Amino acid sequence: MLCRLKGCERPALAKGLCNAHYRRLRRHGDPLCGGPAKTPNGEAHRYFSEVVIAYEGDECLLWPFGRVSGGYGKVWHEGKTHLVHRLVCEKTNGPPPTPDHDAAHGCGKGRLACVTKRHLVWKTKSENELDKLAHGTNPSGERNPNAKLTKADVNEIR
Repeated sequence: MLCRLKGCERPALAKGLCNAHYRRLRRHGDPLCGGPAKTPNGEAHRYFSEVVIAYEGDECLLWPFGRVSGGYGKVWHEGKTHLVHRLVCEKTNGPPPTPDHDAAHGCGKGRLACVTKRHLVWKTKSENELDKLAHGTNPSGERNPNAKLTKADVNEIR
């Protein structure tokens, strides 16, 4: 079986893609990005411009392509990997006021790869951390992946 992408004659490895296209899909979220030709176009870029930027709704729009380990959407753009929510915030709200500003999610669903432009604003690191507390998405206590004890264990020890 050959790679499912038009014009590619290499044998398929996984998900109907050859080794090179499959690695690009895993790394960049799009099998046509990166690589020797550094093609800027592809399904992820089309989705970004035609769906994400055009979307005017209030519901969370989740990024269906590649994600970083924290769950945020990623895309290959201008020669390197970028977080999609930052690109959306920059396109919608202009550049960040300072390099230290975060693209903060008003919905609290950034780790689910929400890219809805109405949910994104520039905030300082401390403002973003306060939002995480308000949304209940701050990984403290049992939600911390390194936690050894549950709340019940702590109460029993006390």
